[in-house]
Amino acid sequence: MIDDLAAFGAPVLLFSGGEPLLRDDLYELGAYAVERGLRTVISTNGTLIDRRAAERIREARFSYVGISLDGLRDTNDRFRGQAGAFDAALEGMRHCSEAGVRVGLRLTLNRHNYADLAAIFDLLEEERIKRACFYHLVYAGRGKRIQSDDLTLAESRTAVDLIFDRTLDLHARGVDCEILTVDNHADGPYLLRRVERSQPERAAEVLQLLHWNGGNASGVGIADIDHLGYVHADQFWQHYAFGNVRERPFSQIWLDTSDPLMAGLKNRKPLLQGRCARCRYLDICNGNFRVRAEAVYGNVWAADPACYLTDEEIAV
Repeated sequence: MIDDLAAFGAPVLLFSGGEPLLRDDLYELGAYAVERGLRTVISTNGTLIDRRAAERIREARFSYVGISLDGLRDTNDRFRGQAGAFDAALEGMRHCSEAGVRVGLRLTLNRHNYADLAAIFDLLEEERIKRACFYHLVYAGRGKRIQSDDLTLAESRTAVDLIFDRTLDLHARGVDCEILTVDNHADGPYLLRRVERSQPERAAEVLQLLHWNGGNASGVGIADIDHLGYVHADQFWQHYAFGNVRERPFSQIWLDTSDPLMAGLKNRKPLLQGRCARCRYLDICNGNFRVRAEAVYGNVWAADPACYLTDEEIAV
């Protein structure tokens, strides 16, 4: 599979889970992927990264380790169902940093950790964590069952405002920390509107960057191969598979548009309905998450219910 991904031109291979550090061959697979020209990344809960594991990650030349936290100590440990998980994850980050491995924090925003967000930025600075990814909740897997735990649209705006404000503050004070928001492509237009108001001289540059980013890439630039070899449009489409890499190479599965969903995701704009179809920002959002629309409306092409921009803002 790694050989096929490399020949196909995939730029990055992310080892996720479950918990990827439970695999005895993780380091071997990672090192082999690097030899084949792939950039390799690990997504982990971090609790298994002792000094030796951090050294092995470095030796296998993984480019980055993203360690998941679900809030501050009490919030995280309640989520994880394990006392001490927060402290163990922080230790894992420290071991990576000491070993010279680039490491960052990953957090999925929800009603249970929303109040921790400002303190998470304090933690980033205290621990000198140089990268943080803040994910919006996607209604799939356990997220589908706890959909009611998502932020309201107003709370999403408030959270994103806080992230933007604190990122600007870090930058103004010369703190080296890269901040990303992930899994709600309304963030791009929301950022653009803010720049148009506060830094109009940069608006054209930001718009160009957002065009290059292209918005949602499920079924296009992002794929998921699960633990049994099934290929999905992204990690949130576990309930729908396009094929299995044990039967056909990924490169063939990914380019096969005989499947209606694969064809639709690769050319979705004519299929989109509701607000998404008429949105002025469609070219930089690309319709946001189709799996959220399916979860709420039973319609893959309906508007993403997590878009927090108003009708006036998107010119509907």
